[in-house]
Amino acid sequence: MTRQAPTLSPATDQDRVAEEDEFLDAQPFDLLKVPLLGPLLGWRHSRTFLQIPLFAVSVVMVLDGFLGPTLSPKNLATVLTWVHFRGALVLAILCAGNLFCLACPFMLARNFMRRWIHPRLAWPRRLRNKWIPIVLFVGVLFAYELFGLWASPWLTAWVIVGYFAAILIVDGLFTHASFCKYVCPIGQFNFIAATASPLEVAVRDGEVCDDCKTKDCIRGRREPSSQLVVLQRGCELALFQPAKVGNMDCTFCLDCVHACPHDNVGILSRLPAGELMIDPNRSGIGRFSRRNDIAALAIVFCFGSLMNAFGMVSPVYAVEDWLRHALHIQSQAAVLGILFTAVIVVEPALLLGLAVWITRAWAGVKNGWLAVAIRYAYALSPLGFGMWLAHYGYHFFTGLYTIVPVAQNAFAQIGWPILGDPRWTWVGLPKTVVEPLEFGFLLLGLAGSLLVAWRLAHDDSKKHPVRAFAPWAALSIVLFLCCVWLMTQPMDMRATMGAG
Repeated sequence: MTRQAPTLSPATDQDRVAEEDEFLDAQPFDLLKVPLLGPLLGWRHSRTFLQIPLFAVSVVMVLDGFLGPTLSPKNLATVLTWVHFRGALVLAILCAGNLFCLACPFMLARNFMRRWIHPRLAWPRRLRNKWIPIVLFVGVLFAYELFGLWASPWLTAWVIVGYFAAILIVDGLFTHASFCKYVCPIGQFNFIAATASPLEVAVRDGEVCDDCKTKDCIRGRREPSSQLVVLQRGCELALFQPAKVGNMDCTFCLDCVHACPHDNVGILSRLPAGELMIDPNRSGIGRFSRRNDIAALAIVFCFGSLMNAFGMVSPVYAVEDWLRHALHIQSQAAVLGILFTAVIVVEPALLLGLAVWITRAWAGVKNGWLAVAIRYAYALSPLGFGMWLAHYGYHFFTGLYTIVPVAQNAFAQIGWPILGDPRWTWVGLPKTVVEPLEFGFLLLGLAGSLLVAWRLAHDDSKKHPVRAFAPWAALSIVLFLCCVWLMTQPMDMRATMGAG
C-alpha cells in the first residue's frame, strides 16, 4: 500500500505533499515493517513494556538523589538526568521521532492510577493552548540556572518526584491526555523538535480511511456487543489520523496503530521539517498560521537554546557581574531574570520585528505584522533543534562513559559491589571527535531553517521570493553564528567529574 496525503485546501500544500511523496519515491519506509522491531512496536502492550524499565530507572534515580552521594558527578540522579537523558532524547528525535513520550515512565504511573480513578472534568477551553507549557518550559530553564540543578542530586530528585505528582494530579482530574497536550514542558519540547524528525505516525493508504466507518483510531476499538466497553483506546490527544499532518502533539503512543482494525497506521518516513513548509488544517491543532501560541513555542524553543547554552559558558559570568554593578543589584534571581528577558523576549521581538518590516516593505508581502511573524517563526525551529543537538550532544558524548563508574559506585554504596570498583577515569569521547559533530548539527539546523524559510517566501511572494527570503535567511545566519560562538567558548562540564 502507498501513503496518500490528507485532503488539503491550498494548492501549494497539495503540491508540497506531492513533492514529499516524490522525495520518498512513493514507498515510504515504515518502521513497523522492520523485522523484530516492527512486531514489538505493533504489540498492544509494547508501550508498557518500554515504560517499565524507564520507570524502574526513575525510581533508582530518585532514591540515589535522596540517599546517595551529594557530589553530583557521583550520583545517578544528576548524571542520568542532565548528561544522558537530555542527550539521548534529542538524538532519538533526530533519528526517529518522539521516542521518549512513547516510553514515558510518568505515563505508566498515570495509567496505573486510572485503573481506580476515572477523571470526569474536561480541560478548560481557554487553556487549550501552549501558553502554560511555554511558561513552565522557561521556568525549568530558569530554575536550572538559579538553583544549579545539575549540581544538586537532592533537587534533581525532587524535580522527578514533582513531575510524577503533576501528571497524577492533572490527569487524575481531567480526561484524555490533558497533561501531555496542555501542560508538560518536556512534551512540548519534544513536539516542536520532532517537526524536524524523519519519521511520523501516519496512515499508509488514505483510501482505506475513506471507507472506514468506525473511526477507531480516534474513538478507540470497542466491544461489539457493548459500545461502552473500550478494548483499545484511540488517540487521547484528539489527532484523527486521516487528517493528521506532522508530529506536533503526537506522543508516538501508537494507540491509533493498535486501535486501527485495518492495520493502516504506520511509522512512516517523510521529508524532515516538511510539515513546517505547509499550512493545512491539522486535526487537533488547526492551521499553524493561526496558532500564535505554537509560533511562540517555536521562538522560545530557538532562543531558549541560546540562553541555556549561554548560561554554561565563561562569558556569562562577566555579563552577570556587569549587570550587578551597573544596576546595583545583588540578587541572582534578578540578574537571571534580566538575562532571560533580554534573550527570550526582547531579542526575538527586535530581530523578528526587523525581519517582518523588511519582508513587508521590500518584498511587498501584504499580510499583517503578526501574521508574517507567526508564519516565519516556524522556520527557526530547525536551527533551534540544531543548537539543542549541539549543546546536549556535547555533554552526552563527552560524558558518555560516566554512567559506568556512577553505577558501580551506586551498587557499592548499598554494599553490593558486583560491578567492581568505580572507574572514575571513564568519562567520554575526546573533544576532537565531539566538536565536528557539534558543528555538523548546527549546519544541519541552519540548512533546515533556510529551506523552510525559502519555501514560505516562495509561497508568499511569487514576484520577489528572494526579497521575502533574504531577511529570514539573514536572521538564521546571524543566529547560527551566535550558536557557533557559544559552542566555541569554554563550557562548564556540569554533572561530570570535570565540572567547575
